[in-house]
Parts: sequence; C-alpha cells; structure tokens
Amino acid sequence: MSIIGTIFVGLIIGLIARAIKPGDDKMGWIMTILLGIAGSLLAGYAGVAMGWYQQGEAAGWIASVVGAIILLALYGLIRKR
Repeated sequence: MSIIGTIFVGLIIGLIARAIKPGDDKMGWIMTILLGIAGSLLAGYAGVAMGWYQQGEAAGWIASVVGAIILLALYGLIRKR
C-alpha cells in the first residue's frame, strides 16, 4: 500500500506544483507523478541538510511542493535549450 500511497501523493504534489508555476508544461501523468515524488525527495534531503528534519523523516506538503516547483523550473530551463 505504501507504493500506491507514494504515487498518489506524488500526483497531488506534481499537480499542485504545475498549477502554481506559470507557463504551459506539457507533461503526462507519469511525469507529473515523478515530478511530485522527486520534489518531495529533494525537499526531504534539503531539509535534513538544513536541520529542519531528522534523518528518515518525511518532508511536509509545502516543502514538497516547493521542491517540485524548483524541479519544474529546472526542467523548463533544460527543455528550452
């Protein structure tokens, strides 16, 4: 059940990040899910490095969305080239 939960949360975070960031990001459902999961992982690692979270603790929703927005902006920069 945890894999399905991770996919669902990744989808929600990816959709929120795509809705907040302006612009037309042509991504499918799978890329949106991967964006949300990667954003959550990025937020978790950055939070541990900055001392906001303990090792093994999951990042919060807001931090995960911010991480996904950062990845979405980087994806847009790479895709333009």
